[in-house]
Amino acid sequence: MLTVDIRKRLPDFLLDVSFSIQEEIVVLFGPSGSGKTTILNSIAGLVHPDTGRIKLNDAFFFEEGKRPLPVQKRNIGYLFQDYALFPHMNVAQNVRYGLKAGHELRLDPLLSTVGIDHLMPKYPHQLSGGQKQRVALVRALATEPDILLLDEPLSALDADTRRQCQDELLRLHKMWNIPFLLVTHDRKEAEKLADVILMIENGAIVSQKRQKSHPVTSITL
Repeated sequence: MLTVDIRKRLPDFLLDVSFSIQEEIVVLFGPSGSGKTTILNSIAGLVHPDTGRIKLNDAFFFEEGKRPLPVQKRNIGYLFQDYALFPHMNVAQNVRYGLKAGHELRLDPLLSTVGIDHLMPKYPHQLSGGQKQRVALVRALATEPDILLLDEPLSALDADTRRQCQDELLRLHKMWNIPFLLVTHDRKEAEKLADVILMIENGAIVSQKRQKSHPVTSITL
């Protein structure tokens, strides 16, 4: 379970959010600049809250008055909006970057699920936007993280590719069965992917919507 209860003063407002999620897809939905990415970055350790706590299972990532857990000790997968692939590495090198010993066993199912086996020798500049997204997704999951953070990962894709990647995300979530926390400002995307939609405005959760088509799991606000 992921528990987030944090406050951080930002230039235009105070980010003040509190929620807990289990092995489900939760979408942070809202306008640009509302604090969604700051929430992800706080969980990842790229930003430190002013007060509060962040806990994943038994590990405290952040606890007021204590030193935050270093980024490299948080078992997190993070899919950035620009994918952040290493341009000097081919696909095989990118997806294996940071792979721990023994984790190769789960790489083949990942590659076949998203259909990028044939791209392994290619470099990022030789890939389409959809292919880059799939490579970045495989790299994020290949290390077997305890949670996957996704910051508008599909926003740059054309409509058809975007729908295909949404379907792949749903399949991969069933395979991995870990929390997926995804940022988007696309309502249709949020409604297709989410078990729970948390509406964020000016640094606060203003509403929660559980999707009727998804199984009910525990979430606490």
